[in-house]
Amino acid sequence: MALTQQLARVPPAYLDRCRETAASAADGDPGWDPPTQDTVDLGWAIWELLGFYRRVRPDSPHIGVLDRSIRGDRDPGVPYLDHPEVYDGIDAPPALLMPPAVAEVARALAGMEIDSLLGQLPAYRRAGGFAGFTSDPAPYLSEHFATLRSFYDVAALKGMAVVVWVD
Repeated sequence: MALTQQLARVPPAYLDRCRETAASAADGDPGWDPPTQDTVDLGWAIWELLGFYRRVRPDSPHIGVLDRSIRGDRDPGVPYLDHPEVYDGIDAPPALLMPPAVAEVARALAGMEIDSLLGQLPAYRRAGGFAGFTSDPAPYLSEHFATLRSFYDVAALKGMAVVVWVD
């Protein structure tokens, strides 16, 4: 089973309902079921992009932005989502970015340009990087970065929170 990065954008009121449902359910099930149009599976692309940044540009402020976008803020937490019906417990429990943090991340992602970083891929690959790819990884990384950016843009515009987890 492959691990992948999951994101869901939800209104804060939805999180309140999940917390209340979990508190009243005998098994702690929060009734987590966000609409599919508000969820995204980023595969492992952003992890790869982060690793590439760390190796090629270890001082880049983009590392912190990308990391926060998929790791969330542990405070406030969402311990009521730490339930088998939400995620399988392989990695850290789900984490949360509240709407103000989502807006910060969306602005930072909007200001990121990864083309110059991706321009370093040929040399990096000659040195053994991205050995698991049989073809150019740039389109894969670009597509998933664009998905992440768009996901946060919509969440910020709608004043939504973002829940992140690995499943």
